[in-house]
Amino acid sequence: MSTDIVLVGARGHGRRHLDNIRRLQDKGIVRLAGICELTPLAADEIPEGLGTPEQSSDLGALLDSTGLDSTGARIAVICTPIPTHTDLALTAARRGVHLLLEKPPAPSYAEFRRMADGIAEAGVVCQIGFQSLGSHAVPAIREMVAEGRIGELVGVGGAGAWARAEAYYRRAPWAGRRRLNGVDVVDGVLTNPLAHVVATALALSGSSRAGDVTDIELELLRANDIESDDTSCVRIGTAQGRPVTVAATLCAEHPDEPYVLVHGTSGRITFWYKQDRVLLQRADHGPEEYEYGRTDLLENLVDHLTDGVELLVTPESTGAFMRVVEAIRQSPDPAPLPPEAWYRIPDEDRRAVTGVDGLVAACADTLALYSELGAAWAPAKEVSR
Repeated sequence: MSTDIVLVGARGHGRRHLDNIRRLQDKGIVRLAGICELTPLAADEIPEGLGTPEQSSDLGALLDSTGLDSTGARIAVICTPIPTHTDLALTAARRGVHLLLEKPPAPSYAEFRRMADGIAEAGVVCQIGFQSLGSHAVPAIREMVAEGRIGELVGVGGAGAWARAEAYYRRAPWAGRRRLNGVDVVDGVLTNPLAHVVATALALSGSSRAGDVTDIELELLRANDIESDDTSCVRIGTAQGRPVTVAATLCAEHPDEPYVLVHGTSGRITFWYKQDRVLLQRADHGPEEYEYGRTDLLENLVDHLTDGVELLVTPESTGAFMRVVEAIRQSPDPAPLPPEAWYRIPDEDRRAVTGVDGLVAACADTLALYSELGAAWAPAKEVSR
């Protein structure tokens, strides 16, 4: 028997969820019962084969009318602007509806706790949409570390060198904003487009819960004319004594696949999480490459509800990531890079920071911050405890 799904936010990134729901519906796993959008989708915006789901701009009314407050496994997939996540999640949870909530789960730690506590009180479950944590490479890497194949784990780095056109920041009123109309947004490079690097690095360091974080050092910068950051790095101190350093930019000169680098005393593991590809390098051995499969997070949520399989990305397992979001929210506004630090690529309508690709990689490789690597434009780092 298929599980009824309501999709909240079906345009933009939500289109990927529509396509995935269509894939799972073809397999008989789910059925799209409703779509919640401010403006209803036209017939040609709904993938063929999904039928004519009920549509409404009011999630509560939609859930009531589609019968998703009845007993059994029922799910709302929420893919809406960051500041709306908590209220929408609680609207569904209070009706007994389980959740797949897009990352980042909330724009502040207080909102995250309000969401997580409300979901627990309602007795429903929530999967947070860090798709990289569905990769079968994650448990495989943990097993490699546990077996001592790279010696003792000493730290984890992460690198994300992406590029976004200036139009990226005009796609929605909240894009590239730290706050909007007095409400937190925190749409920065580490918290949204390259949030997977941060969350995956924390997971592989064994420091994914809020209590695992001891301190946070930040360097937040921007080349674009935006409110938030587009070129930043963070070093997270952990209770286990293994630092996690992530550097990311949306102003790469030559964009490449993001990755996480697991450092050991006698080797290291590189994980290109979008490709589910792993490179193991260790003393007295040749390099070993592996490719893995991936469990879809919506499918995992359905399997959890119907068969009791373990849920892969619970709210509590993203607590450390939310500590990083909170530190960024509370930090001073990102410093603009000096004009000589970046240049425009007119054909691509974007800005690129000179030498940033190498700096991002060096941060992951050395667990150092931009300022410690000699970047003249890096500000003095701020420590949040």
